[in-house]
Amino acid sequence: MLRRGLLTWVSRVGGVLVFLCCSLSLLYVMTCSPPQSDEPPLGHALPRRGGGSPGVQSYQVLLQEREEQHRHYISSLKKEIAQLKEALQERSQQLKGVQESLKRGSGGPAEGQEAGIAPQGGGPGETHGARSQQADIQEFLRSQLSKAEVTAGIRLPSEYAVVPFESFTLQRVYQLEMGLTRHPEEKPVRKDKREELGEVLETALLSLNTPSTQRGAAEKTQTSKVYAPSDFIEGIRRTERDKGTLYELTFRGESTHEFRRLVLFRPFGPLMKVKNDRVDTANVPINIIVPLSRRTDKFKQFMQNFREVCVRQDGRVHLTVVYFGNEQMSEVRSTLENMSREVHFKNYTLLQLDEEFSRGRGLDVGARAWKGGNVLLFFCDVDIYFTADFLNSCRLNTQPGKKVFYPVLFSQYNPTLIYGGAEHIPTVEQQLVIKKDTGFWRDFGFGMTCQYRSDFINIGGFDIDIKGWGGEDVHLYRKYLHSNLLVVRAPSRGLFHLWHEKHCADELPPDQYRMCMQSKAMNEASHGQLGMLFFRHEIEAHLRKQKQQHNTNPKKT
Repeated sequence: MLRRGLLTWVSRVGGVLVFLCCSLSLLYVMTCSPPQSDEPPLGHALPRRGGGSPGVQSYQVLLQEREEQHRHYISSLKKEIAQLKEALQERSQQLKGVQESLKRGSGGPAEGQEAGIAPQGGGPGETHGARSQQADIQEFLRSQLSKAEVTAGIRLPSEYAVVPFESFTLQRVYQLEMGLTRHPEEKPVRKDKREELGEVLETALLSLNTPSTQRGAAEKTQTSKVYAPSDFIEGIRRTERDKGTLYELTFRGESTHEFRRLVLFRPFGPLMKVKNDRVDTANVPINIIVPLSRRTDKFKQFMQNFREVCVRQDGRVHLTVVYFGNEQMSEVRSTLENMSREVHFKNYTLLQLDEEFSRGRGLDVGARAWKGGNVLLFFCDVDIYFTADFLNSCRLNTQPGKKVFYPVLFSQYNPTLIYGGAEHIPTVEQQLVIKKDTGFWRDFGFGMTCQYRSDFINIGGFDIDIKGWGGEDVHLYRKYLHSNLLVVRAPSRGLFHLWHEKHCADELPPDQYRMCMQSKAMNEASHGQLGMLFFRHEIEAHLRKQKQQHNTNPKKT
C-alpha cells in the first residue's frame, strides 16, 4: 500500500511539472515573437520572404547600416580626439619652453614683466605669455587668409600673372606644370603630395560628418548621411608662394542635384631662420672624371672650356680621363700634354682600359683611382659645358655624409635649326642662352652629379655590369634616394649639354627604335620649331603667293 501511494504521488507531481514547463514555454514564445505589422520598422522597406512575417535578414540589414554609420562617426571622433591631443601636447611644450626660458633668464622681475610673463614659475603669467604667443600666430595666419585670393579676386596686370589651379580626384592629379613625368595626368607618386591630399580629404570628411556647434542639433537631425571618400567628386587647388594653398572640394549631397562644397586654406607661416653658416671653399678641390672612347674632336672642345674655366678662373680642379681602347689614344694624350705645357697645368690623370666602353665602369675606376683622401667628385661627359659659378654650386650643395648634388642641366637644341642654317651659328659661348626656343631643362637626366668620394664608395658605386650609355646613372641616383643622404635636385644655370647628332641603329627592335626617334625629335628642336619644319611646304607656298601678289599689284603694298 505504501509503495502504491508513493507511486501515485510521484506521478501526480510529474504531471504538474510537465504542465508547468509547457505553460512557461508557451509564455516565452508569445513574449519573444516579433510584432506582426505590415509597416517596416524605422521607416525602412525591409524584404519579406514568401509573403510571411519579416525575417531575420531584414533586421541584419538595418543593423549593418546603423553599424556602418556609427563606425564612420566613431572614426571622425577619433580623428578629432587625436587633433585635440596634438594641440594639447603642443601647448604643453610651449609652456615648458616658457618655464625653461624663465629659469635660464637673468634679467630679474622687470625683464619678465616687460615680456608679459610672470617672473616666478607656476604663476598665471606663464599661461598669459603662451596665450599671447598663440594669439599672435593665429592673427598672422588670419592675415594670410585675408591677403590671399580666396573670397574675392584681385586685379592682375596680364594673363601671365594668373596663378592657375590644379584639379584632382581620389586617384589622379591634373596639372599644368608636368615636370619629370611629362604627363598632364598622373597619380600622386611623391609622398608629400599623397599625404597632403589625404590630409585635406580627411579634414573635409571630418567637417562634413561633425556638425558645427553654431548650427546645433538641428543640422544633426536633418543630415542623416555619413560622408565617405566615395562621395568625393573633384577638387581644385592652387598655391600662392607667399600666402598659402587654397583647396576647394566638391562632394555628392543627399539628392541627385545637391552637392556639398568645402573651401579649405593652408596658410604659410612666417619665415624661420634655420642656419647662418660661413662656408669656406678655398681648400675644396674638385676631381672632374670624364669617361671617353674616341670622340677626340669633342674632347678638344671640352678641353678648351676646361682650360678657361678650371685652370684660369677656378684653379682648384683635378682632371681624370678614363679612356677605353687604343684607337685615338695618342690624340687624347697629346691634347692633355699640350694643355699642360701651355698653361703649366699638371693636375690631371689619364687612365686607359682595354675593354668595351662602359660609362659606369669608367667613372667607378676614376673615382677609386684617387689616393689623396676624401675629394669632391664631379662626374662629367665630353659634351658638357660648365661655368665657374657651377663649380662653386658643386661645392656649396655637397657635404660628406650629408648631401649630394644632382643638378638639372640645360640641354641645347640643334643650332642649325635654331639659327636658320650652319652659316649663321654663333660661337659656343654665344649659344649658352636659356630660352624655350634654344633648349630645355633635361630633368630626366641624372648623369652629371657632384658627390664626395666617401659617399660614392659607401653607397656601393656604379653597377659596372651595365654596358654602353644609360642606366648606370639612374641606378646610382636611386641608391642615394634610398639612403639617409639629402639629394639636392635643382636646375643649374651654369651647366649645359651641347647638342650632338643622335643615331638610332637599324638593328634596334621596333619599340626601342621608336623611343630612340622620339628622344631624337625632343632633342632636335622645340615644339613650335618642329611644327614650322613640318609645315614648311605650306609656308613656302604662302610666301610665293604673297610675292606674286606683290609683283602684280605693287601699289597696294
